[in-house]
Amino acid sequence: AGGHLNCLSELVEETGGKIDMDALPIGDVTLSAKEIIGNESQERMGLLVHEKDIDLIKKIADRERAPMYVVGETTGDNKFVFEKKNGEKPIDLEMKDMIGNPPRTVITDNSVEEHYTDAVINVSKVDEYINNVLQLESVACKDWLTNKVDRSVTGKVARQQTCGEIQLPLADLGAVALDYRGKSGIATSIGHAPIAALADPEAGSVLAIAEALTNIVFAPLAEGLDSVSLSANWMWPCKNPGEDARLYKAVNAASDFACSLGINIPTGKDSLSMTQKYGNEKVYSPGTVIISAGAEVSDVRGIVTPVIANVPGSAVYYIDFSFDSLKLGGSALFASLNKVGSEVPCVTDTEYFMDAFNTVQEMLKAGIVLAGHDISDGGMLTALLEMCFANSEGGLNVDLNGVGDDVLKVLFAENPGVLVQVSDCALAEKMMKEAGVGFAKIATPIEDRVVRVAKDKFKHDFQIDQLRDVWYKSSYLLDRKQSGEVCAKKRYENYKNQPLRFKFNSDFSGKLSKLGITADRTAPSGIKAAIIREKGTNGDREMAYSMYLAGFDVKDVHMTDLASGRETLDDVNLIVFCGGFSNSDVLGSAKGWAGGFLYNEKAKTALDRYYARPDTLSLGVCNGCQLMVELGLVYPNHEQKPRMLHNDSHKFESSFVALTIPQNDSVMFKSLSGSNLGIWVAHGEGKFDLPYAESEYKIVGKYVYDGYPANPNGSKYATAAICSADGRHLAMMPHLERAIFPWQWAYYPLNRKATDEVTPWIEAFINARKWVEQNKK
Repeated sequence: AGGHLNCLSELVEETGGKIDMDALPIGDVTLSAKEIIGNESQERMGLLVHEKDIDLIKKIADRERAPMYVVGETTGDNKFVFEKKNGEKPIDLEMKDMIGNPPRTVITDNSVEEHYTDAVINVSKVDEYINNVLQLESVACKDWLTNKVDRSVTGKVARQQTCGEIQLPLADLGAVALDYRGKSGIATSIGHAPIAALADPEAGSVLAIAEALTNIVFAPLAEGLDSVSLSANWMWPCKNPGEDARLYKAVNAASDFACSLGINIPTGKDSLSMTQKYGNEKVYSPGTVIISAGAEVSDVRGIVTPVIANVPGSAVYYIDFSFDSLKLGGSALFASLNKVGSEVPCVTDTEYFMDAFNTVQEMLKAGIVLAGHDISDGGMLTALLEMCFANSEGGLNVDLNGVGDDVLKVLFAENPGVLVQVSDCALAEKMMKEAGVGFAKIATPIEDRVVRVAKDKFKHDFQIDQLRDVWYKSSYLLDRKQSGEVCAKKRYENYKNQPLRFKFNSDFSGKLSKLGITADRTAPSGIKAAIIREKGTNGDREMAYSMYLAGFDVKDVHMTDLASGRETLDDVNLIVFCGGFSNSDVLGSAKGWAGGFLYNEKAKTALDRYYARPDTLSLGVCNGCQLMVELGLVYPNHEQKPRMLHNDSHKFESSFVALTIPQNDSVMFKSLSGSNLGIWVAHGEGKFDLPYAESEYKIVGKYVYDGYPANPNGSKYATAAICSADGRHLAMMPHLERAIFPWQWAYYPLNRKATDEVTPWIEAFINARKWVEQNKK
């Protein structure tokens, strides 16, 4: 926000500076000075550097094909000036006048009391209620949204939205590892309560913070609650009667609650004109604060998901965080009945909330938590159902006699709280009692595919699979608008029929030492490989680490290195074309990248010489696969070349799928023959169009299921990976380099999760290194 003015003035705030407007990149000469100075064109950033470093930065920028401009200098006179060559100065201000202490704005408003009524409800309609609640946008499945964004890029994603063998978007938090050693990381979560804020703006703020915290609590935080920082984004229909007063109350409540928790809110944003006029009418957006929580994670491998584990002797506990009576105001149940409600729950005891939070953290670090979920939109019943949705078997036997008095309030109230499945009930209860935390043991896993609820005289079986379809249907209806009816319907019909099923070869130990590799290598191995990347490549770092871990010395090669002749590839034996969006895919996937080889003599010569050598290997992943296919590097003798086409869904597909590795003699995949392994896909043009019969190709990786979405692009023969006739050159769309560690998998076999240091995919890189050692000239 604020464009050049904001960016550049903040860089020179301490010294003052002069900006040469004629040095700024301008694409439209008719732009006024005001339009140039305030321009918010994306993907620009300003740097403050020493003059002696400009040549080095320019050299780096040229190598990366990143446009760079020297646009000004610091002055030391504490003035900020935008100046043109003709002497015109659209801005010439003292820094203290520009960024100093502006006068405080005084806003006057009158409080307007709003009164909302409760819905009339009856326990006999519980099936109708849960069906309606599960279809609300705030509760329903978000698969239509999460499956079209890359959720694995960088290879450091340790927790994203989807969970379980059916890969449903149920996760309470997201997390990234800080490095590829996969321990420390950063977790994020979100909370909001706009409907509750209608009835009670103060409670709305508290509930938003509470939701963010009861989401992030399922990651083991380095210092518990003290690790957390918040960001508050305020969206409010200000300058309407009573709304400024409501905003003041909401902000004040958020401040008080955060301070009492000892949590800071150092940043945020606001949109305070959330009013739309239609003729003579106004529509207000409900005043809302979106709370984002962030915290350091001590071990990303310890994050738990809301997926019930069928472990004998385990149980689910309800832990109340609110210390308040159960209330239905602001709930999804009331919203589904077009009501807001008169009484909204809140957090009445901050000390108790902190104790509950830190107790769950201690249980996590003790290793006894198998699954966990927050109680928010939809209430406890929705949370219990969601914990069963991502499985294909089993259910829960639920006894609510120790919770509340009114069964509908128990099932649908959205008082802050969590559900925690633990493996050691005695230890869990001891920890909660010692902390003074209220809890109730409410459920145990059963084989029947139901959530069987009992409370006093109320006894009811909620059919998990039927209600999961209800919950998923809203996503299907939205998906039709982006994927079309055919693919959206296939996704809706198949999502539960394509569970992830893995098969590891019996000789795979999962141990680095057994594989003859170490993560602590500092000495060069003498076996050289090269990452080849283009502008827009974004999968190079995780690929480089995978190769390093397998024993390669890895070089970073940009296309500008090849085009200039700085790099010839003569000293490397494995090249890898990495994933990403080379040249933004403007001409189609990898078309521009291919042109960089075809129409540049030095780059083409280096590539041709490399492929003519008998001691070389190559791998292309995602965008790199598209490049190898475009250049005909896998089957150069075929008259009709394979092609990579747009996905059948006509959109980007991001998902964690299962790949089967048939018997093959590929250098990299031979030892994986017979495996079924989990892997990430992230592409928009991943459909293999193979003009010949299947027997004419060496297909070394196939999607386990032929149908969409497990075959995410509609590839012929369910093709995911192909290799050359001699097995040396491999092209594949899925990202094996983002799946070499168990914590990178969206779902990993529970019986191996605690012991495996690496996954079978690392074997592909080890196989390549061993082959080079044996065949290097």
